[in-house]
Amino acid sequence: MPTKPETDLIRSLEEVLDLERTALVDGDLDRLNQMAPEKEKLIGAVNDMQVFDSDDLMRLQKKVTRNQAQLNSAAEGIRAVAGRMAELRRVRQEFCTYGADGQRSGFSVRGNKKLEKRA
Repeated sequence: MPTKPETDLIRSLEEVLDLERTALVDGDLDRLNQMAPEKEKLIGAVNDMQVFDSDDLMRLQKKVTRNQAQLNSAAEGIRAVAGRMAELRRVRQEFCTYGADGQRSGFSVRGNKKLEKRA
């Protein structure tokens, strides 16, 4: 059975994991970044504990797994947005068509046409 300091440590980590989940749901990446050092410190301390068969630790494992799945989904979404933005930049720079033979032809698009107004 975990001692009082171990129980406090587990509760502290649970609170951080719950806050992390809230930040993930809210899309608050800055808050996630700020919480990372505290989370790493608490996880390191829990790993150093000598209690291996605890309901508290099982509950922690479930929360860590849940948050990791959400972190992976968030990272996937960020990669998708970055890919889409790169595609949009490419489209602005080049116009592509396909010929009757099925071959792709690209044409550069002039950038930054400016209208100069003179008095």
